[in-house]
Amino acid sequence: MSILLRMRGITKEFPGVVALDNVELAVEHGEIHALMGENGAGKSTLMKVLSGVYPHGDYSGEILLDGEECSFNGISDSEKAGIAIIHQELALVPQLSVAENIYLGNERTRGPGFIDWGRTASMAREVLRRVGLDEDPTAPVSALSVGRQQLVEIAKALSKRVRLLILDEPTSALNEAESDNLLGLLLELKEQGITSILISHKLGEVTRVADSVTVLRDGKAIETLSTSAGRVEEDRIIRGMVGRDLDERYPERAADIGEVRFEVRDWTVDHPTQVGRRVVDGAGLEIRRGEIVGLAGLMGAGRTELAMSVFGRSYGRYVDGTVYKDGKPVHLRDVGDAIAAGIAYVPEDRKELGLILDDDIRRNLTLAGLHRVSRRAVIDPAREAVAAEEMRAGMRVKSNGVFQTTGDLSGGNQQKVVLGKWMFAEPDLLILDEPTRGIDVGAKYEIYVIVQRLAAEGACVLLISSELPELLGMCDRVYAMCEGRITGEVPRDKADQETLMKLMTTTKA
Repeated sequence: MSILLRMRGITKEFPGVVALDNVELAVEHGEIHALMGENGAGKSTLMKVLSGVYPHGDYSGEILLDGEECSFNGISDSEKAGIAIIHQELALVPQLSVAENIYLGNERTRGPGFIDWGRTASMAREVLRRVGLDEDPTAPVSALSVGRQQLVEIAKALSKRVRLLILDEPTSALNEAESDNLLGLLLELKEQGITSILISHKLGEVTRVADSVTVLRDGKAIETLSTSAGRVEEDRIIRGMVGRDLDERYPERAADIGEVRFEVRDWTVDHPTQVGRRVVDGAGLEIRRGEIVGLAGLMGAGRTELAMSVFGRSYGRYVDGTVYKDGKPVHLRDVGDAIAAGIAYVPEDRKELGLILDDDIRRNLTLAGLHRVSRRAVIDPAREAVAAEEMRAGMRVKSNGVFQTTGDLSGGNQQKVVLGKWMFAEPDLLILDEPTRGIDVGAKYEIYVIVQRLAAEGACVLLISSELPELLGMCDRVYAMCEGRITGEVPRDKADQETLMKLMTTTKA
């Protein structure tokens, strides 16, 4: 195959940080080229350089497309060259229709100032068919699942006659079926001659579909591996990403489990807006001192609904149920009550619910424990800065200090800040909802170590995860949920994926 894209000597700096250091990348015509590395390795930055998000002159080095040097001063320039990027956070307008989103900024017109709606709908229907979507093009995008919205983004790219499609963590928010569908589509587009660059932390999907894998570490291109030359082992990729062998994916655990500390009995919650729709139905579980308990379930099983409703009724309409701490009932009418009872919740969506992205690391880290950095209800800035720096160092957050804007951090470091915020509050029960979603294997291991350390100090941990190996590797016991009900409980020594999957797909409690 011939080279479609070549990037030479790409260097990009931010204040105090070299994000890309003389990076080289070559992508062949018609291949799926994976880009892997730890959070903060420079993957997304490199693709933003390629797509014009960081314009020519904002970096050094050169970009060649089909052998010709390109200078992109914005996304519109790269799109004209046939390059389209789909970011991890989808760039759709929820209030507009599917067709309007596909042709936004590229409208189908009939004369100056007049949109040809019939032609727009017809062309949208055709491009939707190419990505396997049988949707009404006049339907609002907000009515679609995240997986289908991802396909609308790809349809939007195809409508611009894309040659090179860049996908940044496209399956991070998708369930297994949606992920399989998306990966299958990439293989179909490859057959149509479309080249793709896939950024992903999921080793399994990369080794399944990629023709080549380029590994970045600390802003440098470490190596490019060809899967066509033979199966690329996951351990080889991990070694390139983290600079060492990870002998174990999960840290060794010597659990010291005590008495029952928290118990949830007959917890029942209805949907917040759909009257009569039960999302949690008589759920019950218990967690002991120093124990890590897992909660497994397919999408829609009610895991997040259970966690958020226990955390001060922050989701849904409470119907019934009681939370006990040390054998005594506690009343959790709002989030303040939950925090006062020693409960902390790390949400699945860290950007929307876990962090104030436009505020600095210091403020985010101390937010749940302001009483610890205050005197007479007034925050002591010096005390706050010292406490935040100690927590930042302890959590190994990679940044140029506690005054850096949190939104500028990589996903893994943002997750560490969320965890640090709640650890600063010194909780008795830490509820973790998909704590490692969208982060790399190295950052995952660090978070696992932090979670185990918290349990070793006597805290209770409830770990919600869609990754069964994660639950099996980290938890002392695992509960399973299906359609709002707890359907079973399995101890660590008897837990396996088959047993959990059976419980996750049965409606009998």
